[in-house]
Amino acid sequence: MDPSDLLIFLRLTKQYLPHLARLCLISTFLEDGVRMWFQWSEQSDYISATWNCGWFLASCFVLINLLGQLGGCVLILSRNLVQYACFALFGIIALQTVAYSILWDVKFLMRNLALGGGLLLLLAESRGEGKSMFAGVPSLGESSPKQYMQLGGRVLLVLMFMTLLHFELNLITILQNLVGTALIVLVAVGFKTKLAALTLVLWLAWINLFFNAFWTVPTYKPMHDFLKYDFFQTTSVIGGLLLVVALGPGGVSMDEKKKEW
Repeated sequence: MDPSDLLIFLRLTKQYLPHLARLCLISTFLEDGVRMWFQWSEQSDYISATWNCGWFLASCFVLINLLGQLGGCVLILSRNLVQYACFALFGIIALQTVAYSILWDVKFLMRNLALGGGLLLLLAESRGEGKSMFAGVPSLGESSPKQYMQLGGRVLLVLMFMTLLHFELNLITILQNLVGTALIVLVAVGFKTKLAALTLVLWLAWINLFFNAFWTVPTYKPMHDFLKYDFFQTTSVIGGLLLVVALGPGGVSMDEKKKEW
């Protein structure tokens, strides 16, 4: 895809891409909130057994996850109180990271951080141009919190791809790792950002459909839930990358600095 094709794509999808990005981004929270309802007993029993906290506290944990995630998704999709919804979902990520011992699993921790990166981008988008996060504080231009939220979001998003790298000594795998790493670096530093992010979206979508096809596994098998979890987490990261495609990298990026040269 050359730059002219990218411009045509962005022009045609300008009105729809941010909506698709937000829907993809909140998909893992939506799925997990629904799962909390249908697996209430299993989830509360697991938390109670793991932390020895009793039925009441375990049920409160499930309820907080259910209401926090579904409520946050509704607010984000309806474009109401988006900042509060993002903070609530940040809290859910932190709560689950501790409760499910994700803190000690590097792969899942990196994926949760990537999910947080997507929320950072959504938080930056929700603030609107020229508005300060703090009432009464003047805009700080290039140093505004929004610019740094976009930078932090981009950097955290690429952590997802670090979990997809395979350290095998064959030509195809080495080429995939080299190309993937190059695209990751481009998004992180903000150079040719939209093109690199869109390429990563296509690559990640293919990997997601091919490797996380949970619908091909019977629901009674544990692998069904594992693949479903991976599928929706990956879809959320795709949503974050689509926000990068739609909105650009922000002020703290090489693309922005090039305009000053």
